[in-house]
Amino acid sequence: MDETTAALPGRRRRIGLMIAAASAALFAGNAAGVATATPDVSHEQMVRLPEGDIHVVSSGAPSADAVVLLHGLAGSTAWWDPVIPALQNRYVVRVDLLGHGKSAKPDSGYSMAEQARRVGDVLDRLGVRHAVVAGHSTGGYVATSLAEQRRDLVTAIALIDTGSRLDAFTDNGPAGDLLFNPAIGQPLWPLLPDVVIRHSLSSAFTRDVRIPEQIVADVRGMTYRSLTATSNASDAFLRERTEPDRVADLGLPTMVVFGSQDRRWPAASFEDYRRVPHVRIESLDCGHTPMIEEPEATGTLLRDFAEQY
Repeated sequence: MDETTAALPGRRRRIGLMIAAASAALFAGNAAGVATATPDVSHEQMVRLPEGDIHVVSSGAPSADAVVLLHGLAGSTAWWDPVIPALQNRYVVRVDLLGHGKSAKPDSGYSMAEQARRVGDVLDRLGVRHAVVAGHSTGGYVATSLAEQRRDLVTAIALIDTGSRLDAFTDNGPAGDLLFNPAIGQPLWPLLPDVVIRHSLSSAFTRDVRIPEQIVADVRGMTYRSLTATSNASDAFLRERTEPDRVADLGLPTMVVFGSQDRRWPAASFEDYRRVPHVRIESLDCGHTPMIEEPEATGTLLRDFAEQY
């Protein structure tokens, strides 16, 4: 049984939102709401790696010291657009993980360790020697794995709505089993209309916010394999060891930010991080995606944290 068919319970349910929401979504889209900010200046490039090209967006003057932003499952660099203004005085590097955004989408290479090693390779190519790495949701596992591999590179980590343990993920019903059944999910995936994708993304928010078209397009651009393999890989990462235990062993300055109304990971589960020595935990009045729901507060937290390291 390969990693696509051997789906683990937690993220099955997460991706199951695509199916569970489909009926309602065909008749209603997200309500229009708060517009999001966009960065003033950015530079895009493709970094050529043996496993596939990696899309990178950077802002600020290139430096050996950088703030690195890693998106979550089915995300892209676009998810960080609203917080870039708060980091305008720093060199910021955003990476589309393999299988996401404009990066290559091969059939393999999606383990958290492989994704992390690849991010490290990208930073080496860019001349970054010291990085404060922030990861949203699944991106937090990549950030943690990078810190485990590269003690020379990562100086501090920030985790944004990164679940602490697999069994804490909210149950979204049995529909996830359908999508992770290749006989059903694989042919269905490219047929899902944008309105279904947009509606399913709404589970990542508590408020009615306008989801940028680029975010919808990036989800649409994923392959079934890149989506499910990434989901299964993050489950495997947590199954092997909980996130707080990994972070505690790193001994790095750590900040955990979470939305008190997160629909995917209950607020109480973030108390697990209390066992990380000297951890800074910040709660915001929003859902799973503070970068879009509370961009000013999130950007300020990231800026102040990064400035210390």
